[in-house]
Amino acid sequence: MMRVSKQAENGTTRRGLLQGAALGGAGIAAASLLPAPTASAAGASGGFVFPGVDIVIDGSHATTDVTLLVRDYLARKSAADPDGTMTFFSHNPVTYIDAVLGWSWYDWDSLRTALGQFMPNWPKDGKSYPTRILGNSAGAIVFFTDTAGLFGSSEIRAVGVINFSDRKITRQIDYWDGRHFGISDTAKLRVPADTFPADFRESTVGETAAHTMKNASYTLARALRAGDGASAADLFAPGAVFEDIPAHVQIVGPRSIGSYLTGAASLLPYSGGSTAVRHVVGSAAGGGYEWTASDGPVPRGVIALELDGWGKITRLTAMWDGSQVDDSTLVSLSQKAIER
Repeated sequence: MMRVSKQAENGTTRRGLLQGAALGGAGIAAASLLPAPTASAAGASGGFVFPGVDIVIDGSHATTDVTLLVRDYLARKSAADPDGTMTFFSHNPVTYIDAVLGWSWYDWDSLRTALGQFMPNWPKDGKSYPTRILGNSAGAIVFFTDTAGLFGSSEIRAVGVINFSDRKITRQIDYWDGRHFGISDTAKLRVPADTFPADFRESTVGETAAHTMKNASYTLARALRAGDGASAADLFAPGAVFEDIPAHVQIVGPRSIGSYLTGAASLLPYSGGSTAVRHVVGSAAGGGYEWTASDGPVPRGVIALELDGWGKITRLTAMWDGSQVDDSTLVSLSQKAIER
């Protein structure tokens, strides 16, 4: 509140964690370091699991504190506990916007009221669980899933951009693909265009992202704005992975990524002269940026970035609302990925 591969779609499985344990990362902590009330949430391998869901949270590009914070926040949400959930939010400032539907809340009381209306109707087995977290306790990008029944008949696989202050959420913006939810169902829930929020309140939290993440985000955004795939390719590490979730595209390696970004420049909603960076979050290892586009069918979205120790991009994941484009655009985006 998506389908490139099962790992990208569902997070890191227990088997996948064992295979990738050598990667380490600040988000993978020993169970013995967890406080007693939450120790049961750590698997035998030491990775963070989520109660009631057979996944291990990929926190390889997040700090331990933000991984624990997000996990506990979504555990309270999954428990359909509005008061418990609201303890994770700042009283002032606070902003929560669904970037696909236009649902928005700008104060603590109205958000608490909304949760009090939604949560009593949730199925008992409903969950809102994280699969991948990028960043730190100043700001993070969170991949999470709202299971069917929480906000409609289908699940929502979202990418949330979250700012924190003193471990409280001050701003959360959720991006997801309306096609995965269902085009008609998305359209029924979306607010009218003339009431859709124009201001996403990034000015209320400021820019706190690490310099390395800002540099990677703005340099990439400039290359994409110019349609310069070759320059963009220079930003990627040798084994980098490019994923566009709504387009169902995955590409590996800088040369192939650069070729795709050049060939698909006129089709990708986050490429071209009308695009701009709205807001950056994250650490030197993980985060990303929200983007806007003043011309074209998709006005906004998010790009998540994982960086190596040299500031090179090792994984890029793009999320935007695919229900805003027609079938032919998605077909063309897939065709551009065919290598010759």
